[in-house]
Amino acid sequence: MSGTQAITEKDKTIIDEWYKEASKQTIETLPQFMSHVLGDYEHDYGTIVKAIGACAIAAAWAGNSHPNGGITGFQAGAVMWEFIRHWNHDNNKCGMCLVDYDNMLYPQYENRFNKTISPQVMENLANEAEKRLSEDDMVHPEVKAHWEKIAKGIPPFRYRISNEARF
Repeated sequence: MSGTQAITEKDKTIIDEWYKEASKQTIETLPQFMSHVLGDYEHDYGTIVKAIGACAIAAAWAGNSHPNGGITGFQAGAVMWEFIRHWNHDNNKCGMCLVDYDNMLYPQYENRFNKTISPQVMENLANEAEKRLSEDDMVHPEVKAHWEKIAKGIPPFRYRISNEARF
């Protein structure tokens, strides 16, 4: 590409600036921001990920700055989950969990680190295990045994079922 600056992940100052500028984007400035981040640099395997990430964040900020935007922190968390589900996990059947280990610094968050799952997550796991057992006869014997236990309602990995589980 002519007119582009080669960039590597060592160019942390440039990448940090993308994220800083992303938070200032509006619907009107978003196309120019994206063109700059994607087109003014010669990306490698790692930097293109950072560039697309900055573009996604910029789009969220632009949407939030729109007159119909103005979401709360709670709603921002919902936006994050929508992105995760529809960008990379659209086939997820059993649920997902994001762990913020910084919360381990505060005793009031102890319940977030218990090895518990909700009854609904266990039901989803059991249903998916049953389905996979009936569809996949070429599975490794250890995986099959693991699925069979889950299908019988035995939580995996020493988890326990709790109505107080967050996930």
